[in-house]
Amino acid sequence: MTESRRPARGKRDQSRGGDKQGAKGGPNTRPRQAGRPDPSASGVDRPRVAARDVLRAVRERDAYANLVLPGLLRDRKMDGRDAALATELAYGACRAQGLLDAVISRGAGRPIDEIDGPLLDVLRLGTYQLLRTRVAPHAAVATSVDLVRSEFGGGKAGFVNAVLRRVAEKSEDQWVSELAPDAASDPVGHLAFEHAHPVWIAQAFADALGPDAGELERVLAADDARPSVHLVARPGEISAEELALVTGGEIGPYSPYAVHLDGGDPGQLDAVREGLAGVQDEGSQLVARALALAPLVGADGGRWLDLCAGPGGKAALLGALADIEGARLDAVEPAEHRADLIRKTTRGLPVDVHVADGRDPGLAPGFDRVLVDAPCTGLGALRRRPEARWRRQPTDVAALVKLQRELLSSAIALVRPGGVVLYSTCSPHLSETVGVVADAVRRHGVVALDTRELVPGVPELGDGPGVQLWPHRHGTDAMFMAALRKPE
Repeated sequence: MTESRRPARGKRDQSRGGDKQGAKGGPNTRPRQAGRPDPSASGVDRPRVAARDVLRAVRERDAYANLVLPGLLRDRKMDGRDAALATELAYGACRAQGLLDAVISRGAGRPIDEIDGPLLDVLRLGTYQLLRTRVAPHAAVATSVDLVRSEFGGGKAGFVNAVLRRVAEKSEDQWVSELAPDAASDPVGHLAFEHAHPVWIAQAFADALGPDAGELERVLAADDARPSVHLVARPGEISAEELALVTGGEIGPYSPYAVHLDGGDPGQLDAVREGLAGVQDEGSQLVARALALAPLVGADGGRWLDLCAGPGGKAALLGALADIEGARLDAVEPAEHRADLIRKTTRGLPVDVHVADGRDPGLAPGFDRVLVDAPCTGLGALRRRPEARWRRQPTDVAALVKLQRELLSSAIALVRPGGVVLYSTCSPHLSETVGVVADAVRRHGVVALDTRELVPGVPELGDGPGVQLWPHRHGTDAMFMAALRKPE
C-alpha cells in the first residue's frame, strides 16, 4: 500500500461499537445501502467510495464497520491494494473519530452536528488521510471533493474543499497542541484526545492500571493501532505450527493454539473455511484454556458449561478440549440466530447448544467447570471494533454490571462443590471485573484461586489473584479473568 504510512507517535493506520452526531441530509441526500455499488460515483476512486460507504453505514444505521466492510469488498470484487486501502481508511477514520471531529469543527467554524451527515463522512475520510497517512494533501482533498461533487454537485463540494484546506494547514501534532486539554492540568484528557479515546474510557484504563497508571499512554497508543489477526488452531485437528506453516503466520507467544497474521481476510484461508482454525484473539484463547487447566477438588466428571456462549469462539475451543478429555460441553445462548452460529462453529464436537437465558437456563446443577464470559462494555477490544469507543457511554456500565452479577450467581449455583467457575470479560473496567468478583466472593462464599497459575508463561500479570491482560503488554485484547472454586 504505497499511499499509507505509520503515523507519528507510533500509531498505525486503520483493526470478539458508531456515531449519531452528524445531521441527516435533506431530500437530496437520501441514504443508500452501504453494501451496494454507488452508480453516481462512476470514475471516483473506488477504495474511497467503499470507505465512505462504511462510514455512512456506521453513522446512519449504527452498523459495525468490521461487519459491513468485508461483505462490501466481496460484493464490489475489491482485493489487493484497493481492499487494503479501503480497510485502512474506513477503520482508521472510525477509530480516530473524536480527534477528527474536533479538527473538522475548528476547520468548519461550526459544531459537528450542524454539518450534513453525508458531508461529515467525507470530511472524516479526508481529514484522516491528511493527518494520519502519507497520502499527498492535494490527493486527499481532491478525492474528497470528487466524492461530494459526484453525489451532490459543486456547492457542497466547495464547502468540503474549504474545510479540508484549513485542516491541511497543520499537522496532527499541531492540531493536538492546539485542541487537546492541557497536559499539565489534565493529563488523562490530553492523552485521551491525542490517542482518540473518550476521556471516560481513558480514565477507566488508568483506574484499572492502578499503581501502573504511568503506562496509560502506552495502553492508549496500543489501542489506537491496527491489531494483527489472531487465529486459533483447533486442538485435535491442526497444530499451531502446522497452521503457521500453511498460512504464513507466526506462532503466538502464549496460547499453544495461537497464530498471528499481519492482515488480510482470514475468512478466505483454507484452514478457516475447512473448520481447522478460527479467528480468535489470543487473550480469548487463554481464557478458554484457563478453565480447562483449573484444578478441581475431586475427579472431573466431564460436565462442562459455557453459560454465555454466543457467538461460539470460546465454545469451539472448549468443545475441542472437552473432546480430548472425554468431556461434554453445554453451551447456552438466549438468541436463536447466535445459537445457530454456535452450532455451526462447534459442528462435530461434543457440544450441546441450549437456547436459554444464562440467568435461569433450566439445566441440572453439578457441572465441573463453568465459563461465564459475560456480556460487557467491550472496552478491552476497542482496537478490533473501530467505532465502539464512540458508541459506548458511561451509563452503559451499571446495567451490564447487574447482568454480570446475575450470570455469575447462576454459574455458582450450577457448578458442583469443588468445581470451578471462570469469570471473564473483554473489559478492564473495575466495576465489571474485580467489583463483580468481590461481590460473588462476599455473597456466595466462593474461593478466589490464583488465576495467574492458569496462564503459564504469560508475564506482567500483577499481584493477582485475577488476571488482567493488556494490548501494550501482551499484544492481546484487554481480557480479564478470575477463577472461583465452590467450597465443598
